[in-house]
Amino acid sequence: MPLPSSERLGLGDTARVDQPEHGFEYRLGTVTDFRLDSFTTWVHWYRVRFPTGDQRTYTPDRITACGRDDDRAALVAHLGAAFRSLAAACRIGHDYGDDELSAAILFHTASLIDSARDRLGVTLDPARLADMGAAADPAAFGPVAPAPDGGRS
Repeated sequence: MPLPSSERLGLGDTARVDQPEHGFEYRLGTVTDFRLDSFTTWVHWYRVRFPTGDQRTYTPDRITACGRDDDRAALVAHLGAAFRSLAAACRIGHDYGDDELSAAILFHTASLIDSARDRLGVTLDPARLADMGAAADPAAFGPVAPAPDGGRS
């Protein structure tokens, strides 16, 4: 959702481009400059720097205020979706009869489980994987630990 006209980002705030046109625009950017209207508090544009070093200028209706916690939530959602896909692929690979393929998929699934647990404090539990569809299944996730820096990223 675009930034409401009543809300204004400041220097150092983080934002995401609503409709990215370049690969780097999918990443979280930092506001490095902005221009205010001479007579009001309306913002003409924001200058956003991305982790790649690229900088672009956007009107307020093209970006959304977004913090590191939002990135963490997106990571958890995408890792959950990847986990469900790999679990399904592992079962299909086993049924297909290709033991090497099944073992390779199992290795990647185990690596994903370990990474989610170690880096994000999220448990992807195969025993609680109830829904293999596209819809998110909250029961497939164990308890979520706070962000490594105490919940503020």
